[in-house]
Amino acid sequence: MMTRILTTTCLLALTAGAAQAEYNLTILHTNDFHDRYEPISQYDGPCSAEDNAAGECFGGAARLQTALEEARSRSNNTILVDGGDQFQGTLFYTLYKGEMTAEFMNKLGYDAMTVGNHEFDDGPEVLAAFIDAVEFPVLMSNADVSGEDLLSDKIMKSTVIERGGERIGLIGLTPENTGELSNPGGNIIFTQPADAVQAQVDALTADGVNKIIVLSHSGYGIDQDVAANTTGVDVIVGGHDNSLLGNMDGAKGPYPTMVNGTAIVQAYAYGKFLGELNVTFDDDGVITEAAGQPILMDGGVTEDTATVDRIAELAQPLEEIRNEVVGETTDAIEGNRDVCRAMECSGGNLIADAMLDRVQDQGIAVAFTNSGGIRASIDAGEITKGEVLTVLPFQNTLSTFRVTGEQLMEALENGVSQIADGSGRFPQVAGMTFEVDPTAEVGSRVSNVMVGGAAIDPSQTYGLVSNNFVRNGGDGYTMFQNAEDAYDFGPDVADVVAEYIANLGGTYTPYTDGRITMN
Repeated sequence: MMTRILTTTCLLALTAGAAQAEYNLTILHTNDFHDRYEPISQYDGPCSAEDNAAGECFGGAARLQTALEEARSRSNNTILVDGGDQFQGTLFYTLYKGEMTAEFMNKLGYDAMTVGNHEFDDGPEVLAAFIDAVEFPVLMSNADVSGEDLLSDKIMKSTVIERGGERIGLIGLTPENTGELSNPGGNIIFTQPADAVQAQVDALTADGVNKIIVLSHSGYGIDQDVAANTTGVDVIVGGHDNSLLGNMDGAKGPYPTMVNGTAIVQAYAYGKFLGELNVTFDDDGVITEAAGQPILMDGGVTEDTATVDRIAELAQPLEEIRNEVVGETTDAIEGNRDVCRAMECSGGNLIADAMLDRVQDQGIAVAFTNSGGIRASIDAGEITKGEVLTVLPFQNTLSTFRVTGEQLMEALENGVSQIADGSGRFPQVAGMTFEVDPTAEVGSRVSNVMVGGAAIDPSQTYGLVSNNFVRNGGDGYTMFQNAEDAYDFGPDVADVVAEYIANLGGTYTPYTDGRITMN
């Protein structure tokens, strides 16, 4: 096979004098959409109709429809693929499961997708029904599904599609630890990614296919490892860790990231970007050019009217869910920002207790959340799902990770650093206690920190649960960004709180217990 030679700009010059035909392909791609059919805010949560009209919202299926039409008009050959995790994240999934996902993916014209871990959240049955409803292949190479009757004849490891007279091989990849992250059941065996990909590359190559794309729901780091440890992969379209690649603020790397002759791309999450990679191949299937950028789906992208109308129609029954009673409270649950951003509050205790209860069997000792995520109080009496969603509107997901006691102390110092300003970084916690003196010198405002009843040990490692915003450095919590064993894609915190209340028997008594002492 011809040696692949790449410059730092991802542009490859053809050998001088070589008379070879070129094949151009535009790869349009999404990943980690998580049922964000309606526009989202800059924080990836719901965005009001007023803000959307003012051009302050992003994403949504109606913008994606327009952007795809425009992108397809710019290229003679296009494919649209997805890097997994279309499921889970809004009430649309709660109500429609994979049915709405299938409808819109068919409408948008996807050519293939890989299985993300959240596609298994409701077990093989929901995934199987989704696959039956879509008009494109769903792929997963690193899993043996032969023992799962619901999926054994539905998921392919790889497939071949034709575009512009050329055959393109597509391979799927899902997290090796999906069994720990979701609910695939006990009949599916997940395997090492690079070996699985290479096996499919070899089979496709033997079939005469020399243009091969991996759809990988594995994360940016694993994608680079797969590229480094395989041969014959031209492009990896990624997902799972919500990596933004490109030359914009917040990007984790270049778009594409070149490793071992493979172009790796990813486009953040939630439909906020549409990835557009333009690739040129020579006759031998060697990439001679790979360039592009994720397209921001901001207010400048016009929403397709028919799509807006259909989403509005499907949203009508959500009002019933929003009015669903999940329990009742004997007293008002305090969520006022003036209180929760300055001291322990009952709303903060409820949220932190619910988060810790959800994951404490995973070796997690402390719950830690920012008061800026608490947006309202709940009156005494019935508690509806809509009220919980009003308190926690940002669709933040549960994050688990591990940090040292020293890092946890640093986080607490950050959390109490702007009390006078009413900053949302003030921490609400469970599983620990501490004292605060806002007037003390920087670095010594927090004292008497206890975790599980014992004094904190700066050198010990502690398991924490928070939300994905805080874990990724929001509200100044940069000390969490490189935490060990981080997983940011648990259930919506609002769902965790609602289920916690229901599991208590439906009646909750709000309280404070002195876990945070203000001096």
